[in-house]
Amino acid sequence: MSSVKPIKSICVYCGSGFGDDPIFAENAAALGRFMAEQGINLVYGGGNVGLMGTVAQAVLDHGGYVTGIIPEFLKSREKLLDDVQETLVVPDMHTRKRLMFEKADAFVALPGGIGTLEELVEQMTWSQLGRHTKPILMLSTKGFWKPLLTLIAHMREQGFIRPGLELNYLVAERIEEVIPMLENAARRVGIVSNEEAIESRF
Repeated sequence: MSSVKPIKSICVYCGSGFGDDPIFAENAAALGRFMAEQGINLVYGGGNVGLMGTVAQAVLDHGGYVTGIIPEFLKSREKLLDDVQETLVVPDMHTRKRLMFEKADAFVALPGGIGTLEELVEQMTWSQLGRHTKPILMLSTKGFWKPLLTLIAHMREQGFIRPGLELNYLVAERIEEVIPMLENAARRVGIVSNEEAIESRF
């Protein structure tokens, strides 16, 4: 087995709030620390608020590298982390999401709101349509993503997720599982992306 790390950067989607349980922020901080300790760069939405700020600050605190990508209109609302090594200010959300995709080898969705859900589902859609094979993982802290998993199962049962169009995603319940699961998936499937096809289709 190759000693080359299959995952060099992870795009983390998560809430701009903290949620009602301290475990959400604790897990965000732990993920940031684990990423930094293993030399995995963070790609994220650029803000200094909520779980977004927590995971980014943890990466920085442990010597890791962070790329923040934020649209101009959110700069004042979500505030920028001063210590981030690379900050890209873009004109709109579409550019932000495309660059986050291009710069990441894998995607992790921590608990969050409708924006987190939208970003997660978009990556699942692109994967379903064969636009990339980058691993997608939901960290289901306290069963956070179970309602979505139930809905996906319902879509499958009702014939809207058909054979040959299965969704590719991973689910972890413990923060320690996240990086090993992503790396195993990347080694098994490989990481292939087609940014031009995504750009033309979406």
